[in-house]
Amino acid sequence: MAFQTVFKRYELKYMLTLEQKEIILDAMAPYMSPDKYGRSTIRNIYFDTDSYRLIRRSIERPAYKEKLRVRSYQLASADSTVFVELKKKYQKVVYKRRLALSEQDAMRWVEHRDAAIQSSQISREIDYFIDFYGTLKPTVFLSYEREAYYCKDDGNFRVTFDENILARQTDLTLCSPPYGTKILEDGKVLMELKCSGAIPLWMVNVLSREKIYKTSFSKYGTAYETLIFPKLFIPKTANNKELITNGSVL
Repeated sequence: MAFQTVFKRYELKYMLTLEQKEIILDAMAPYMSPDKYGRSTIRNIYFDTDSYRLIRRSIERPAYKEKLRVRSYQLASADSTVFVELKKKYQKVVYKRRLALSEQDAMRWVEHRDAAIQSSQISREIDYFIDFYGTLKPTVFLSYEREAYYCKDDGNFRVTFDENILARQTDLTLCSPPYGTKILEDGKVLMELKCSGAIPLWMVNVLSREKIYKTSFSKYGTAYETLIFPKLFIPKTANNKELITNGSVL
């Protein structure tokens, strides 16, 4: 099966109630259809440095930021197809490069630097990224229930709804069931509009009518602030009065 490997688009986020989600689904019905994944449980392993350099920089909201993850759309096994994704954002435009590999090969390549995959422009970009940051390691498992739709008249316009977002720092494998700490409260839905240009007028109208506004929400960023950052404080002792803030010793 052929997979899209290069993306360039805007990704706009909105926090909805369940009632607002149903209103938008009703408005979408004449224009959009479920995509090939439809409703699925997405699983991600995010990679970062020992000091969490990537996510700390992302939280600062710079003009340019980047992240690396391995993603699966189902419970994986060693032979399952997963995606190694390098995602960059520059001045609100998202650029994504991804390769489809077996779970075993993906983890060997990214985590253990096994170079036994076919060389390509995208693999070289990912290799450069990993080499630039030094040793990267799995830091967070993130899963969520997603409903995904595409526009019948414009395949470049997509809408996704994410619920039940869970994060953990143990059992960092795509081959285990989703579980962990909830980082999105019950009754809330994260909607993302993905487009290469303007949002369709019918969607603009429903957002305006329902007073639904853009928001900023990073799944990995929220996991960092919820699970990781609180653990970075070093208890004070007679010989140790330091603490770690944002991954740096002060």
